[in-house]
Amino acid sequence: MSDLVVVGIGADGWTGLGEPGRAAISAADVVLGGERHLDLLPASVRAARVPWPSPLLPALPGLLETHRERAVCVLASGDPMFHGIGATLVRLVGAERVRVLPHPSSVSLAAARLGWPLASTEVLSLVNAPVATVLGLVNPGRRILVLSAGAQTPGRLAALLAEHGFGESPMTVLEQLGGPAERIHTGRASSWTHPPGDPLNVVAIDCAGGPAVSLVPGLPDALFDSDGQLTKREIRAVTLSALRPVPGELLWDVGAGAGSIAIEWMRSHRSCRAIAVESAADRVARIERNADTLGVPGLRVVHGRAPAALHGLPTPDAVFIGGGVTRDGVVQACLDALSPGGRLVANAVTLESEAILASWYAKLGGDLTRIAVNRAAPIGGFTGWRAMMPVTTWSVTR
Repeated sequence: MSDLVVVGIGADGWTGLGEPGRAAISAADVVLGGERHLDLLPASVRAARVPWPSPLLPALPGLLETHRERAVCVLASGDPMFHGIGATLVRLVGAERVRVLPHPSSVSLAAARLGWPLASTEVLSLVNAPVATVLGLVNPGRRILVLSAGAQTPGRLAALLAEHGFGESPMTVLEQLGGPAERIHTGRASSWTHPPGDPLNVVAIDCAGGPAVSLVPGLPDALFDSDGQLTKREIRAVTLSALRPVPGELLWDVGAGAGSIAIEWMRSHRSCRAIAVESAADRVARIERNADTLGVPGLRVVHGRAPAALHGLPTPDAVFIGGGVTRDGVVQACLDALSPGGRLVANAVTLESEAILASWYAKLGGDLTRIAVNRAAPIGGFTGWRAMMPVTTWSVTR
């Protein structure tokens, strides 16, 4: 197969392309791209224009194979390596087979219009993510540029921000950036009245009001909806320090309860992934609500009982066992699932579960820790210490 040339193109079309991009398109036998991109090319381009099939990813290898003997050029929005087809093609055929000619991305253009430094601005794509993902980024004083999934995204963002206390946040919607139809709308989330406009838009959010939520593990217990099956904040902070989240890694949260460990694992970095395994149906729904509210709607929740529910799940980098330690085969199944270097952390509050952790500690070593937490509480007209149930934690690296 000939090398692929990927050309970034903006809303200004052919006139906005540099000479290398124009030359690559003119030299191609076939130009692949979205209908919108192909329509930006002038009649003088003689290459066959092939629109992307839908769904694209499953059909892409076959499409490239069909044109393997021809000079192929691919059109992409803005910078093809920024949430674009360029990265997909590199994964598919290798970086040595792909030449990328980028154009300013919509995010770069938005930052230029607003005067926002990109180095201190959060960037989020909602093209393939739920709108609740933005809740993992909002904090007073933060600025966020959101790549919209379509014309409805600005309104949905405004409603979500208002619902979660950020209604005073100024919002700017920038449509068709860089093109002749460029338009900019401004307003506040709580009073957003602009009707849906162009589907090609970026939403700028200047976060104001709302509660500040830390990214450091140990969020207040009150932020989680629970029926009492919740790893309390002090224990949660210690547990996550033992699990040691690393960007891009996958956690299994077994016996997830309210899902607090999995949720805080994912909040530690946007690329962290987690699977929460829970046997109670009402808790499954509760975990999903908590994940949405705290900005990690990508949390996968498996309704089932370990160890059977663990079969077929992707290999984890770390496992937390918050419930089910006493169930036959759970600890062994979790250990067996880990690759070398993987971490397992298990918590126990009963004598029976504590004895099991002590037994595993005797076999495999690691760290066995007993944590006792006391919180100040009213005692009549005075204040005293109220003890929480002590928690035994076993952590081991495979």
